[in-house]
Amino acid sequence: MAEEIILLDYWASMFGMRTRIALEEKGVKYEYREEDLSNKSPLLLEMNPIHKKIPVLIHKGKPICESLIQVQYIDELWPDANPILPSDPYQRAHARFWADYIDKKTYVPCKALRSETGEKQEAAKMEFIEVLKTLDSELGEKSFFGGNEFGLVDIAFIGFYSWFRTYEEVANLTIVAKFPRLISWAQRCLKRESVAKALPDSDKVLKSVSDHRKIVLGID
Repeated sequence: MAEEIILLDYWASMFGMRTRIALEEKGVKYEYREEDLSNKSPLLLEMNPIHKKIPVLIHKGKPICESLIQVQYIDELWPDANPILPSDPYQRAHARFWADYIDKKTYVPCKALRSETGEKQEAAKMEFIEVLKTLDSELGEKSFFGGNEFGLVDIAFIGFYSWFRTYEEVANLTIVAKFPRLISWAQRCLKRESVAKALPDSDKVLKSVSDHRKIVLGID
């Protein structure tokens, strides 16, 4: 199986983390290939010629692009172990809605939090806080976004948790103290082996971003 499944990814990508979690949840063996995003491999450019981005899941020589599509593909291909999407059509649609919300609402402000300064970063802080408020409200008192079972929405969002410390440090953003329910949710997710294996150490993420900001923005 390992030679049939290849994941082109980057260690700090919260999007790639989704695919890694899904594969681990299903117990699927795969070959992981780390990409240098400043010098993308010919295989990445061949497999994802439209967006030229990671992650790319290659199954039997055929590429599947976009992390949420990959997660659902994995769930459909290996339906028996640890279902990711609920069986009820309405609940499944509801999960897809919130996963899509996370995709559409998080990328732009999160990119600005780590790469901008001044007014642009301040605007990103306000935007991301509103997203966190919305997700905190949707989670409510549930153990996971889907209720008692870990699923698609949890996979869609949990990778961002490994970046929370970075956002707090480089953007002076308060997350942990302001959103205790989301932090408790993240800690529950981390008890799953799939999540613990996929999420990088937050110190490593912070150092990587801090080093990049020093080089690009000249900020110590």
